[in-house]
Amino acid sequence: MAETNEARYRVGGMDCAACASKIDTAVRRVAGVADVSVSVMAGTMIVRHDGSSDLKAIEKKVTGLGYSVSPFAGSAVLADDHGSHEHHDHDHGDHAGHDHDHEGHDHDHAHGKTEIEGLHGHDHGPMAGPWWQSRKGRLTILSGAALIAAYAVGYLVPTIAPYAFIVAMLVGLVPIARRAVMAALSGTPFSIEMLMTIAAVGAVIINAGEEAATVVFLFLVGELLEGVAAGKARESIWSLTALVPKNALLEDNGQTREVPAESLAVGAIIMVRPGDRISADGIIVSGESAIDEAPVTGESTPVRKGVDAVVFAGTVNGDAVLRVRVTASAADNTIARIVKLVEEAQESKAPTERFIDRFSRYYTPGVVMVAALVAVVPPMFLSGAWGEWIYKGLAILLIGCPCALVISTPAAIAASLSSGARRGLLMKGGAVLEALGKVTMVAFDKTGTLTEGKPQVTDIVAFGMSEAQVLSRAAVLEQGSSHPLALAILNRARADGVPVPPAFELEALPGKGVRGKVGGETLDLLSPSAARERGALDGEKDAGIMALNDEGKSVSVLLVNNVAAGLIAMRDEPREDAKAGLSTLKSAGVKAMMLTGDNKRTAAAVAGMLGIEWRGEMMPEDKQRVVVELKRQGFVVAKVGDGINDAPALAAADIGIAMGGGTDVALETADAAVLHGRVGDVARMIELSKQTMRNILQNITIALGLKAVFLVTTIAGVTGLWPAILADTGATVLVTINALRLLRLKGQ
Repeated sequence: MAETNEARYRVGGMDCAACASKIDTAVRRVAGVADVSVSVMAGTMIVRHDGSSDLKAIEKKVTGLGYSVSPFAGSAVLADDHGSHEHHDHDHGDHAGHDHDHEGHDHDHAHGKTEIEGLHGHDHGPMAGPWWQSRKGRLTILSGAALIAAYAVGYLVPTIAPYAFIVAMLVGLVPIARRAVMAALSGTPFSIEMLMTIAAVGAVIINAGEEAATVVFLFLVGELLEGVAAGKARESIWSLTALVPKNALLEDNGQTREVPAESLAVGAIIMVRPGDRISADGIIVSGESAIDEAPVTGESTPVRKGVDAVVFAGTVNGDAVLRVRVTASAADNTIARIVKLVEEAQESKAPTERFIDRFSRYYTPGVVMVAALVAVVPPMFLSGAWGEWIYKGLAILLIGCPCALVISTPAAIAASLSSGARRGLLMKGGAVLEALGKVTMVAFDKTGTLTEGKPQVTDIVAFGMSEAQVLSRAAVLEQGSSHPLALAILNRARADGVPVPPAFELEALPGKGVRGKVGGETLDLLSPSAARERGALDGEKDAGIMALNDEGKSVSVLLVNNVAAGLIAMRDEPREDAKAGLSTLKSAGVKAMMLTGDNKRTAAAVAGMLGIEWRGEMMPEDKQRVVVELKRQGFVVAKVGDGINDAPALAAADIGIAMGGGTDVALETADAAVLHGRVGDVARMIELSKQTMRNILQNITIALGLKAVFLVTTIAGVTGLWPAILADTGATVLVTINALRLLRLKGQ
């Protein structure tokens, strides 16, 4: 078959990159499989195949490795995953039918799966309930109890102590060994389970049964801690989906009724009561309220929003009833898209992660060889004692496990991507996250990026009447117009509370302005050139207009009965946080430049206010050319824009960052997006990248440093098997906990 089919599965029990690697290797060996994509954080596997594959065989491979697996449809993995995990963690009820399928093939396989899963179990138990209720927790407790019983028996009947410890060891080792064999048959011979099995069996052979049993128990404890830590990381993303309420109050023929939030159609009107979470992305059609956006944006103070303002799913309505028109379906709202982007981002590996994957492919067999040489060379050629050197070789085998090293990078990257997403900083993958920290020049678009994107009234100059009277008369003429300059005048009139009486005989003067009559006065609001044609401007008024133009402002002239009564100047003003955001970048050693299609006078005025280098009157291709030039000069360039007219420049930059409300085009074109349109968030994104790279370096140092120390002490005979396993699981837990610190980062 030429076409490619796709099968999607939820996989329970993965908590590190090594888990995903084992599953990937095993499934790729099934006939007809073209590609496999396994996500540890999402707990999913997508298999692309040519239609000839035996899907049951694929499922059997995965369950054989000790993971639970169940097919699912759709793409909003995390959104619908959260609930299902909560019940299958305890009893795996949703897998019951699936397990039954296998019984025909291999009767004891289903039975064995229970034991195996409990082990590397990673069966999410710690997330849905107390750790001791998970299968992994129960197996650890059982192994600990068996070890205590062995010590008690050994104390009471010393002659059978060695056998008691072997039995205690087997309680934990049987599931480990079974998984080791399955992994080896599926193409991963050097798994941690295999190293553990060889070390434990070897220890029994050289009469170190007590240590073997203890090491197996410590291994299970380490795995349990690893599962809890990985669960916390996964939970941080799932908690986003929990922000969206399950139900909504839908307005239908004048009545309100409660419906599931996922059933809301675009265009529906919902009612949001004070204190309720908003159940969909939308636009306010009536009401005004303070919206607490902290759950989605991290913004500590509620934002006042009224009619026509955009609201996000998951934010909390403060003090008044709102009616909201839904603008996105449940599968496409802000939270669902953030989750989907984070999930996709975690599939794409960072350069460091790819390097460590390659490194560990040679590292583990290398460790096995070193352990074998340590066990064999001294007794054979240096007259060492066999028992002593085999013991040291087994300890080195355990020290060498690459778990901590393999998880050092993806754990930090997953935590950072989640931490960023919670603050509206979206990055499409580890490679983007890693590259952001190297940025040395940020090129900003002007309109809508450094500025608000809509003009505001900046100056009112009155001739012979008050400013309020000038504003009132101008607003009278602009009623009903949707032109941006007209809206600026109307917004200012509303804000200042000036009266706006109705006008008569309103008429547009094409290319010149607008005319009307109010209370016996004939009013005109004209462009300066049209006012000059009327002879309404003298030299002083003209000079005033030129001065305002030099500040990058557009000017309208108000005439009352053909006499100039005032000037109204407007400009697209910089965002409130633009100056502070740019100074944060500067203090981080990153240069900034403004690229705009606006005229040079406006560009110079805005750039002067912000203290930034600029280029004006640029077409999209000119912006792209400047980005390429900057790269040629040796800068690592990030381009920040709205993702539509900036698409060529975003694509040409090392990193393209889309600014604003996360429009589809912006998110698709760019490598990263600042959802909440704050200039300071660009600096935060770069800082997050630098913190992540520092965290990864710390993790690699912890992982390799502990191994180096214990390698030396083991060969010197200072430490043995117990410290070796503690070094491995301890390093893995330390690395994961260190990575999880990134989740706690707060926006400044």
